[in-house]
Amino acid sequence: MRILGCIGGLCLVLVFVWERGDIVRVGYQIQRLKAEKVRLERERDHLRVQLSALSAPDRIAKVATERLGMTLPQDGQVIMVKSRPASPSVPSAVPVEIRVARNDVSEGRR
Repeated sequence: MRILGCIGGLCLVLVFVWERGDIVRVGYQIQRLKAEKVRLERERDHLRVQLSALSAPDRIAKVATERLGMTLPQDGQVIMVKSRPASPSVPSAVPVEIRVARNDVSEGRR
């Protein structure tokens, strides 16, 4: 009977030690995940700044003119088209102005 009590007590001690070890392991995992979260948030912020810098209108215009050889349209290349909504139920609708750029480049250059 005494041996059975010792075995039961030993099992309880082993379960207690196992649970404590598991708690410590989970604690380390939580710390690792928190550090990874901070790293990912910093990376996200860095990428947002980079996106903002790359999508700046001045930078886009500079790349378009310097790298791609684009230019602003000359007089006569932009045609203004006035359009009215198709719905007759709105008589006081303001005409919508649409700008259409005309391409005068020859067909051979694509």
